[in-house]
Amino acid sequence: MKISATIITLNEERNLPRALDSLDCVDEIVVVDCGSTDRTREIARAYGARVIDNAWPGYAAQKNFAAARASHDWILSIDADEALSEALSAEIMRLKRGEPGAAGYRFPRRAQYLGRWILHSGWYPDYKLRLYDRRRGAWQGDYVHESVRVAGPVETLRGDLLHYTCEALSQHLRTLDRYTTLAARELREQGRRAGPAHLLLAPPWTFLRTYVFQQGFRDGYQGLLISSMAAWYVFLKWAKTLESFQPSVVSFQPEPPASSSPAGTAEVSAGPKKADS
Repeated sequence: MKISATIITLNEERNLPRALDSLDCVDEIVVVDCGSTDRTREIARAYGARVIDNAWPGYAAQKNFAAARASHDWILSIDADEALSEALSAEIMRLKRGEPGAAGYRFPRRAQYLGRWILHSGWYPDYKLRLYDRRRGAWQGDYVHESVRVAGPVETLRGDLLHYTCEALSQHLRTLDRYTTLAARELREQGRRAGPAHLLLAPPWTFLRTYVFQQGFRDGYQGLLISSMAAWYVFLKWAKTLESFQPSVVSFQPEPPASSSPAGTAEVSAGPKKADS
């Protein structure tokens, strides 16, 4: 069993070395870049990665493009702000010694937010299906809810995928603004409209669920911020959806990510989804 690791990037010189350092269990690394102006490409090549340029088509499409360019059918897809834990890397190494019994493998993801590893707030365990046979699976999703879907059984590994999210609150706010725009665009294209309940009731319920029922209070002040930002994410998403139906509003314009995947949508706002589970 040979594995190709794939990473999509845009200006990831700060994160990329950590991700590449963790990939000692794979046989090939493919980095697909969509126009970095920093040292991302040079760093990737220095680690022996194959670097391919591709204009930004969207999250799922870019990840599928990377998988299609890989030399091996088994794909380990991670983001530039993620890294394999030693335990997960060792599990994958053991898995490679035999014949895989599944079409894909998922594992828990542990997120670091403002310097703290988050173990509650709906953020852990945040299972992600990231190791898969491309002959039986692919990324799906248009905007912010991309995930790997496979035709066949999925097994679970125990080691953590480490996710290094926001280092500053300002970074979280920028990410939230960008992703709520994409989420609102998706809602509009689905024909879904915002009503009073979406704006008045959904945000406080999101805070209550995250901080109390998902025990965000156990994550210190970071848990309080995660819960507050989750509520703000929900409000902003529906407010932008409401705005988009007004006749004077300019239609949404597609834009590449500020980085390969700052943390995903709900992952830095309403808690990990999500999706690529």
